[in-house]
Amino acid sequence: MDAFRAPNAKYLIRDNDSKYGALFDRVAAGAGIKVLRTPFRAPRANPVVERFIGSVRRECLDHLLLVSEPHLARVVKAYVHYFNEARPHQGIGQRIPAASTTSDTPPPTAGKIISIPVLGGLHHVYCWAA
Repeated sequence: MDAFRAPNAKYLIRDNDSKYGALFDRVAAGAGIKVLRTPFRAPRANPVVERFIGSVRRECLDHLLLVSEPHLARVVKAYVHYFNEARPHQGIGQRIPAASTTSDTPPPTAGKIISIPVLGGLHHVYCWAA
């Protein structure tokens, strides 16, 4: 699945499921990626990834009919962009993780707000009209 490959990945954190065999580790090592295994019987050992995967499932994949692996890659890529660039996160004070900090001017207090559909209208991004 080349669509999900991070270009500068250094580590792959995974559990100890038997579906990951020695070949899996050799492929990762051949790509220069160090495999880190979570402890046995510790489902909370990697909570950031577990939380993100849950969000992808609940907020995106459970609502769509995927027809192919390339379709899945496009949907996940669009959701990741929305998740990091537009979706407010409760854990960081309703801020957006990759919020633009290029402007020091406050947003307008009046004017028209427009809605931009994301993932075919499953989610929306709201911004001030120009």
